Amino acid sequence: MTPRTNAIEVTGIARSYGDQPVLLGLDLTVPTGTVYALLGPNGAGKTTMVRILSTLIAADAGTARVAGHDVAHDADGVRRSIGVTGQFSAIDELLTGRENLRLMADLAHLPKPEARARVDDLLSRFDLTDAAARRAATYSGGMKRRLDLAMTLVGRPRVIFLDEPTTGLDPRSRRELWSIVRELLADGVTIFLTTQYLEEADQLADTVGLLDGGRLVAEGTPAELKAQAGGETLDDVFLKLTGLETL
Repeated sequence: MTPRTNAIEVTGIARSYGDQPVLLGLDLTVPTGTVYALLGPNGAGKTTMVRILSTLIAADAGTARVAGHDVAHDADGVRRSIGVTGQFSAIDELLTGRENLRLMADLAHLPKPEARARVDDLLSRFDLTDAAARRAATYSGGMKRRLDLAMTLVGRPRVIFLDEPTTGLDPRSRRELWSIVRELLADGVTIFLTTQYLEEADQLADTVGLLDGGRLVAEGTPAELKAQAGGETLDDVFLKLTGLETL
C-alpha cells in the first residue's frame, strides 16, 4: 500500500501583529484527501493561519508547505494548487453567475473550449444552471455561497481553505455546503476548515485542532477529543479545553 502523503505541513509557525502575539510556534499536518478543522475562540488566530498558508501574509518564524510547495519560497506554486473561500463572498454582484465563473476561468488562463465546459459543469454541479443568467445580486445567501465555492474550483485546486464558509447561512444551506465538501473529498481534494459551528467540524472533520492562546491545546479525531474532555459533543470539548466552562 502506498503511504498517504501530507497536503499541508506546518512546523513552528509564529506570527505577531505589533507587540501582540497571535500564533506561538504552531505544528500541524494534514494528510491528503482529508478535512482538518481548526477551531478556537474569536481572535485565536484561525484566520491568520489560513492567510499564512494561502500566502496572503508571511509568518514571523517557522516553515509551512502546501501541496509540496514552501509558502515562503514558492508562493506561486502554492497559489496554483489552492483555492480559498472566506467568510465574506468574493463574487461580483454586478455580474451574472456565469460571468463570475467565466472571469475566474480567464484568470486561470483556461483555453476557451475548456473554460466553457468547466463553467457549465460547475453551474450544473452547484445547482445554479437555472440562475446562471441572473445577476448575482439577486441570489439568496446560500446561492451566493455556492457560487463563491464554484469560483474557487474553476482552477481545479487540490487544497481548499474554507474560512468560516457557512457564516450567516440558514441550516438548510449549511447542510447543502456540507454535501459539496463531501463530494470534493471523494475527488481527493484536501480541505482546511475554520468554523464557529462545532457541529460542522463534528460532521466533516477527520482531524480537529483546538487553537487557544496561540497554541494547539488539543488535536485528534472528534471522537478522541470528546473522550479526552469527557463530553458528548465538540461544544463540551471546546468549553472545557479553552477554560470557558468556568466563566
